Amino acid sequence: MIARAPFGRTGHDSSRVIFGAAALGAMRQDRADDLLDVLIDRGINHLDVAAMYGDAELRLAPWLQQHPDRFFLASKTKERTGDGARAELERSLDRLGVDQVDLIQMHSLVEPDEWEVAHGPGGALEALVRARDEGLVRFIGVTGHGLRIPAVHVRSLERFDYDSVLLPYNFSLMKNEGYRADVERLLAVCDERGVAVQTIKSLARRRWPSDYEGPRFSWYEPLSDPEAVARAVRFVLARPGIFLNSSSDARLLVPTLDAADGGPVPPTEELETDQVTQGVEPLFDGGDLEHV
Repeated sequence: MIARAPFGRTGHDSSRVIFGAAALGAMRQDRADDLLDVLIDRGINHLDVAAMYGDAELRLAPWLQQHPDRFFLASKTKERTGDGARAELERSLDRLGVDQVDLIQMHSLVEPDEWEVAHGPGGALEALVRARDEGLVRFIGVTGHGLRIPAVHVRSLERFDYDSVLLPYNFSLMKNEGYRADVERLLAVCDERGVAVQTIKSLARRRWPSDYEGPRFSWYEPLSDPEAVARAVRFVLARPGIFLNSSSDARLLVPTLDAADGGPVPPTEELETDQVTQGVEPLFDGGDLEHV
């Protein structure tokens, strides 16, 4: 069974691996239902979905009806205006077949102009606070990609007392001195305030090569070597208190859970070797490669 930890100050003990429901976006219901059995068997009790994840909300709806009290349900909106965020939230509630989500997150909030709109009068945050007051959501978080996001999250936490943040975290990224310093600053703020920290891109290998013609189940190419996958997962979970959101490539779910279910913290030397043998390359560069 996957270990659990307090999800910030929410009062919920979440599995340290959170199921990333982006994996369901283009999946048939019967295939999605097979994954539910895996999640229940391994003790996963936290689901993360978003309005922009294809049909993922529809695939989750039967699960939530069958198991109404089993999962902490998180969703996202990429709308920046209040009216847009409210409409997207209501649509998500309808598609999920629920009256409330536990966590609503402003998704990929990085760019300064979008940040100002979302936090300004009539912006998305204002609408989400109102939705919380009405009982449509319980908690509010913020997510993002790229090298700038840890510093942006700190700024967001200065503007509003968010309940959770989400950001990329893996061995390759944490070798970047500037990124690591910003992450450490963010984690210190979150630890002080009881803000939950979710991580993504734990299994990132590189951007897809331009000549790759095979199936793509995530926007980046993930690691595929089982031992490298296991070390990448254990590197993230070696950090106490943070959570790992599983990949949108459903083929990696069971290897991720197997790695999270026990095993040693990988030595730095082995992680360094994986960087070379697996051809790991940066996903983000602070500029042109910031956006997915």
